[in-house]
Amino acid sequence: MEILEAKKLVIEAGKKLLKSGLIARTWGNVSCRVSPTQFVITPSGRAYETLTPDEIVLVNIADCSYEGTVKPSSEKGIHASVYEMRPEMDFVIHTHQPYASAAAAIGYDINSLSQHAADLIGPGVTVASYGLPGTGKLKNGVRDAMMRSPSKAILMAHHGALCMGEDMDEAFAVAAELEKVCEKFILDRFYTFTGTLADNYSELTAYFADLKKGKKNQTMPAFDYYDSSRQGATAVLVSKKDGSVIRVNLTSPVETTKGSQDYTPAVDLHKAVYNNRDDVNYIHHSDAANIKAFSAQKKALKPYLDDFAQLIGLTCRTAVFNPADTIKSSKQVVKKLKGRNAVMLKDNGALCVSGDKDDAEAIEMVLNKNINAAAATAVFPGVSVINKVESALMRVVYKTKYSKQKNK
Repeated sequence: MEILEAKKLVIEAGKKLLKSGLIARTWGNVSCRVSPTQFVITPSGRAYETLTPDEIVLVNIADCSYEGTVKPSSEKGIHASVYEMRPEMDFVIHTHQPYASAAAAIGYDINSLSQHAADLIGPGVTVASYGLPGTGKLKNGVRDAMMRSPSKAILMAHHGALCMGEDMDEAFAVAAELEKVCEKFILDRFYTFTGTLADNYSELTAYFADLKKGKKNQTMPAFDYYDSSRQGATAVLVSKKDGSVIRVNLTSPVETTKGSQDYTPAVDLHKAVYNNRDDVNYIHHSDAANIKAFSAQKKALKPYLDDFAQLIGLTCRTAVFNPADTIKSSKQVVKKLKGRNAVMLKDNGALCVSGDKDDAEAIEMVLNKNINAAAATAVFPGVSVINKVESALMRVVYKTKYSKQKNK
């Protein structure tokens, strides 16, 4: 394939990854073979929406060398391994799709596929052993997995999935089918474990949350959800119910807003976050079904997936926000949010906070994926989380490096 044609195809695939929800933000990567010795791949840490052919990097399969100042994806070694070991494969996508990521965190090979899935993917789905992103350990785990199975889909423990095909369409078809396979794998286990058929994944999440509730579990009253943005000394809150707008002066005392006609408990909650977090310019209050189901319990959510550790932190804690006592409970939310980019609100979803709307929504996606993985541990006991040292390392590297590259 001509190099320019391959670069344009990679850009198209990157945008398709975002649109399909298979990745968030700059996560994942895409490559296309251009000759027996070279492939082109997406750059490191740059937004897919604005990529140009000049930013797609030509890499040598043999040693991953490249020319120019644009750095290729840190996972270039994984892609090179596919092109070396699978000469029939010409397109590779690395995804962070929800159910495949959950299955990757569980760490079990999937050996029973429907005939349709087997025809497309292969006889099974193998899990590669864990390694930090961009490391030789991760690459070697993928190589070992490819030697164990001819599958076109490989799960990378605590990380995501690698899907390959003879062309872009086949690679995406593999990714789509893999998502169905992984969801079915986990929900079938739920039935085996509990004797209950689940119509959707939220039922598993609700089951898991119920196990973690404990005896003294008070249900918190619901209140209206708002997303908001900081605009100078003003917070602009937009109702998720009807789109109505409330403008709040962040420097005014709480009492002045409480007596206004527009007042809602979310006003005090959002004000407290903005006034204690200079780095937060957008708050997304997630009411996603899985997240809302999980918020019924109070235990901290730990990193089963490495992008959770990177975007959110070492844990996501649960705060009790009482709309009847907003001042005291807002302080608890701020405390539980310290050093993190998400906090669960007991029985009321989660606040995902960041510098802009895109990042906050990406945080919601990552939080949801990690909840998928955590919920699966209810029927796959003994699954471990990523250790604190590796989680802390990924958080630091992300905040000091990759988050800055997005806006270049």
